[in-house]
Amino acid sequence: MSEVQGFEEDDSGAVLRAVGRQIKLWREAAGMKQVELGAAIGYGEELVSAVERARRIPRPEFLDKTDEVVGAGGKIAAMKKDVAEARYPKKVRDLAKLEVEAGELGAYGNHNMHGLLQTEEYTRALFDMRRPTYSEDEIERHVAARLARQEIFEQRPAPMLTFVQEEVTLRRPLGGRMVLRRQLEHLLELGQLRHVQIQVMPTDREDHAGMGGQLQLLKLRDGTTVGHWEAQLSNRLISNPKEVQILEMRYGIIRAQALTPRESLAFIEKLRGETK
Repeated sequence: MSEVQGFEEDDSGAVLRAVGRQIKLWREAAGMKQVELGAAIGYGEELVSAVERARRIPRPEFLDKTDEVVGAGGKIAAMKKDVAEARYPKKVRDLAKLEVEAGELGAYGNHNMHGLLQTEEYTRALFDMRRPTYSEDEIERHVAARLARQEIFEQRPAPMLTFVQEEVTLRRPLGGRMVLRRQLEHLLELGQLRHVQIQVMPTDREDHAGMGGQLQLLKLRDGTTVGHWEAQLSNRLISNPKEVQILEMRYGIIRAQALTPRESLAFIEKLRGETK
């Protein structure tokens, strides 16, 4: 479960407060106290109270069981989609929506593995090392949000997904050597998918078009292209055609300067062997 923290930036808090009120109204209409509802659905009284006060995000099974016990006839269970969206920060939801609409996605990563490529262990290690530190609930919330975006690999029709990763991101043992090894194995698996191309930018390149930092390009199915840029404390969606054109040019050169997809998989396989 996740505490409602940092929701002031969007409408998530309002959604969770509305859900909490509905649960409370149905519970009271059924003549039940919080402790009784908790016992009936297999949760503690404190959790029921926290959900009703919008201090905790209820899981789908919590909503399903509550709906059945209080006789809501599906009205509480129907809020699962809204609650699922409210689990994630608005900027993550907005980016995920764009990724779903993309027919083609290209990304260059220079300091860690791109979010769509990360294993759960690797993602958790990244959020665990954030400073100032995150609470356990915040870590769970961010990990779940990032992993949920990876559903893009299962989309049909499948979008074309290309990634260029700096060599250093494949060598840095974030989370430990075994976490890195499993991350490299995951890259090798993804690289076998026909709609996915992973390339490595070697550190010894003397000419490099990516010195401006990481970038992401999304070509939407309606024909428009947008860019996404993220820095320390901010992220920006780029829709200005001239700026998008610059990013497209840079990304094209970056891909040309990197190892080919076949060479890159061989390089990743070599690095995986070095992690034993």
